Amino acid sequence: MARLLVTGGAGFIGSNYIRYVLESEPADDVVCLDALTYAGNRANLEGLEETGRMRFLEGDIRDPQAVRAALDGVTEVVHFAAESHVDRSIVSATEFLSTNVTGTHLLLLEAQTAGVERFVHIGTDEVYGSIEAPRKAGETDPLLPSNPYSASKAAGDHLALAHHNTYGLAVCVTRCGNNYGPYQFPEKLLPLAILRALQDRPIPVYGDGLQVRDWVHVRDHCRAVHLVLKQGRPGEIYNIGGRDGTPNLEVLRAVLAALGKPESLLQHVQDRPGHDRRYAVDSSKIREQLGFEPEVAFEEGLRQAVLWYRDHEAWWRPVLERSERERKHWLEEEA
Repeated sequence: MARLLVTGGAGFIGSNYIRYVLESEPADDVVCLDALTYAGNRANLEGLEETGRMRFLEGDIRDPQAVRAALDGVTEVVHFAAESHVDRSIVSATEFLSTNVTGTHLLLLEAQTAGVERFVHIGTDEVYGSIEAPRKAGETDPLLPSNPYSASKAAGDHLALAHHNTYGLAVCVTRCGNNYGPYQFPEKLLPLAILRALQDRPIPVYGDGLQVRDWVHVRDHCRAVHLVLKQGRPGEIYNIGGRDGTPNLEVLRAVLAALGKPESLLQHVQDRPGHDRRYAVDSSKIREQLGFEPEVAFEEGLRQAVLWYRDHEAWWRPVLERSERERKHWLEEEA
C-alpha cells in the first residue's frame, strides 16, 4: 500500500493520472495538491473524493506549509504542477520561473526531508528544442529550450536530477510529447480547435501550420508515468512519445472532418515568436527497459476526444468562459 502525492492533480494530466491510479492500484490512496490557478479545476476530480481514497488540498508548491501538510504520510510523489502555456510565458515569464523552478526546488527539498521513497518529475519534450527530421531526441541529447516555458522546465529537470545525485532522493524524470484527451484546458491546441469548431468560430493557425508534434493520448501518458514511478531506475530520464509526428494543420483538418465542419474555419495568423518547428523524441528506452507501448492510435484517440468535448458542454462551457475572462484580464495587466 502506498500513499501518493500528485501535485497539479486538478489539472488535465494530473486528474487523468489520479483516475488511473485509483482504478489500477486498489490498495493505494492519493493526496492531490493544486493551487487552482487558471488551468486547475475541481470539476476535473468530480466523484473521486467520494471514493474515500483521494484527499484534495488547495495549496501552492511554493508554500512550505502547504507542501509539508500534503507530504504527511506520503511515500511517493508525482510532480505535475507547472505553468505550462507557451504563449503566456512569452508575454511574462516570471510565474513560470517561480513555479517551475523555485516551486520544484522547494518540493524536492521537502520530499527529501519527509523521507519520500520515489519521486517522478514530469518534464516535456520541448526542452530539446526543434528537432530536424528524421532525427529524434534521446534522453542524453543536449537541452536547447526555445522559450521561457521550456527553459523553466529544463531547469526543473536539472534540479530534480541534482537532488538525486547530491542527496540520494530516488528521482526519475519523464519527458512526454503533446498530450490530448478529456479535461484538457481550452487554451491548448486540440480542445481550442474542437470547441471553436463546435461554436462555428474561427480556429487560429500559427504561420503555415506545418509545425510537427508527437501526440500521446493522456491515458497512455498516465500508464507510462506509473511504470516509471514503480519500475524506473532512480536518476534516469525516460522519453514518452507516440509513434509518429503529425503537422498541426493536418490535426486541425481532422478535427473539422470529425465534426463535419468546413475548412474555411481555419484562419492563419502570425506565427508565435520562437515557435519550434518539430518535436520528436526517441522512446526506445522506456519501451526496452519498462515495456511501455502506446495503446491509443492517434486517429481513434482524436475521434474519442472530439466526441468527449461534444458531449460534455456542462464541463467546458464554464471553463471556457473563465479562461476568456482571465486571459483578457491577464493581457490588460501585461499591456
